[in-house]
Amino acid sequence: MPEGRDAIQRDLDKLEKWAHVNLMRFNKAKCKALHMGQGSPLYQYRLRDEGIESIPGKKDLRVLVDEKLDVTWQCGLKAQKANHILGCITTSVTSRSREVILPLYSALMRPHLEYCIQLWGPQYRKDMELLEQVQRRATKLIRGLEHLSCK
Repeated sequence: MPEGRDAIQRDLDKLEKWAHVNLMRFNKAKCKALHMGQGSPLYQYRLRDEGIESIPGKKDLRVLVDEKLDVTWQCGLKAQKANHILGCITTSVTSRSREVILPLYSALMRPHLEYCIQLWGPQYRKDMELLEQVQRRATKLIRGLEHLSCK
């Protein structure tokens, strides 16, 4: 909405004025604008006379946020990281007992699959299946639980 856009620009102007009064400067190269929502007009915000660059997505606290608020990218990245860790476990650990694999899974892989899940919780079946596929692959490693990894 125009009034929201104008309020954001006023706040940017106030920040710039505050920084000037306090003998501080913004690194304008690090200032970016992320326009959220579909159909959001790409308004050109500015600091002083320079425009702020618009970006399609931003990673903050290891959570990828894009303009569509789509979490498919996040699920893919987390599944890839967990698969990489599982590969390292597979090649470096010879034992396939539950007592060895389960603590390694819990300590090394599970945090990647659960990190910030409240924020980017998979909304689509394909994203859930991607994360579950990693868990099934881990289950295959444990001697005696191979039958649980079937779909």
